[in-house]
Amino acid sequence: MKLIIQIPCLNEEATLPVTVASLPRSLPGVERVEILVVDDGSTDRTPETARRLGVDHVLVLPTHQGLARAFMVGLETSLKLGADIIVNTDADNQYDARDLERLIVPILEGRADLVIGDRRVQSLGHFSHLKRILHRIGDHVMRQLSGLELLDSTSGYRAFSREAALRLNVFSRFTYTLETLIQAGKKNLAVAHVPVGVNTKLRESRLFPNLWFYLKRSASTMVRIYAMYEPLKVFSYIGGSMLLAGGLLILRFAYFYFTAGGPSGHLMAANRHLLEDVQYRLRKLELEGLEAEREIDAPSARRIPAPWTAGGGNP
Repeated sequence: MKLIIQIPCLNEEATLPVTVASLPRSLPGVERVEILVVDDGSTDRTPETARRLGVDHVLVLPTHQGLARAFMVGLETSLKLGADIIVNTDADNQYDARDLERLIVPILEGRADLVIGDRRVQSLGHFSHLKRILHRIGDHVMRQLSGLELLDSTSGYRAFSREAALRLNVFSRFTYTLETLIQAGKKNLAVAHVPVGVNTKLRESRLFPNLWFYLKRSASTMVRIYAMYEPLKVFSYIGGSMLLAGGLLILRFAYFYFTAGGPSGHLMAANRHLLEDVQYRLRKLELEGLEAEREIDAPSARRIPAPWTAGGGNP
């Protein structure tokens, strides 16, 4: 039984030594433990640092291709190296390496194909109240999309059996966490959860610049992957929404047709009121203009006496 611990890295020269030093090199039920570092086009000395630390395998991608792609390359490489179990962890030492043993137990016992480390987010002190609420909502949405009972859908601390690694594919360049869960549910893989600890943060996340960017990208990933496996449902929902909107417009037209009268319904009634208002204003302006003209002519008429009244007699 061979276990490979894969670590996707991007500019982790400072944090990688702490992460590698904490990883176990032997585990019960496993004959061999190896470490694979996947460098995702780092601009620092991450590959050199990995080699200096004595990891078993260092794979360097020529350009930065994103976390999801680095994860998938690591998965494929681990399979080629003969891994029976693959554990994915982060290079920033976020996850407690002492829980790696319990992470692989469900696979060793044949109870699971994929095991997710549950960070128990609702009790994490460094997670804001808003982030906890959004995490709970995200888990609920992912349960509906994947059909799995999920506790921590965004955790990257995961163990894969060889069978699960062979059956999973990642198409996104952003993140693998949500995509692999939807696929696992649709492919009827057995998924288990084990509680894991987290360490003090060594740095801020580099995966996304802000929370709203992460939400937008995660939502698009959910919809796209779900549409790949349930296209009829997705397009039925879209088509049904359009039919509903069109039906509401038809009902609105019918309402004004029968209440305002006429084949053109409410639209013609509104146009009629508008034209009547314009006509009223024009007539009012015309009358005001005539009154102004009479006021101008009236004084000049009073200054010219009639010929038969001037001087009291005829000229």
